Amino acid sequence: MAYIDLPEFEEMDPEIQERARPILEKTGTLGEIFKLLAVRKDIYFATDEMVQNYLLKETELPYRTKEAIALLISKENGCKMCIDVHKNIAKMLGMTEEQVEKVLQGIDTMDVPESEKELLRFCIRASKKENYKMTKADIDAIKAQGYTDTEIIEAVAITGYFNYINTLSNVFGLGEKG
Repeated sequence: MAYIDLPEFEEMDPEIQERARPILEKTGTLGEIFKLLAVRKDIYFATDEMVQNYLLKETELPYRTKEAIALLISKENGCKMCIDVHKNIAKMLGMTEEQVEKVLQGIDTMDVPESEKELLRFCIRASKKENYKMTKADIDAIKAQGYTDTEIIEAVAITGYFNYINTLSNVFGLGEKG
């Protein structure tokens, strides 16, 4: 139960209702994160733009990698709500239960190329408070794994998005039992 009052669908701004209606029709419910974001229209639409561009569009990084970042960063940040949501999304995007569980057990248990493991380790480092200590050598090491500048930027943008959304979820007690 959230720590603040969250609007129900009927109480949301009509523009937000229009954007959220397909989710509501498809799933039968709107998650607490959607309701929290709907408290402020500008925040809702800014966040939705990130979701659309980073996670839902086909981009340079495969969906599997994007969902692995989502799960790993959410785990690092202790965001149970986001882990639960992204376990389901990962499965909808074709990951098996076993693949999802291996991500949550840690990078070393994953059945992915070593280059992808290095990118995921890089993302975890990028998510931490001391990310200001990362250097050109860190970027060059990921490039040496075959990643382009734009793929690295995308991975870090997704990492930053999950730091943001995990913070909202954790601070406002989303996904907590009442």
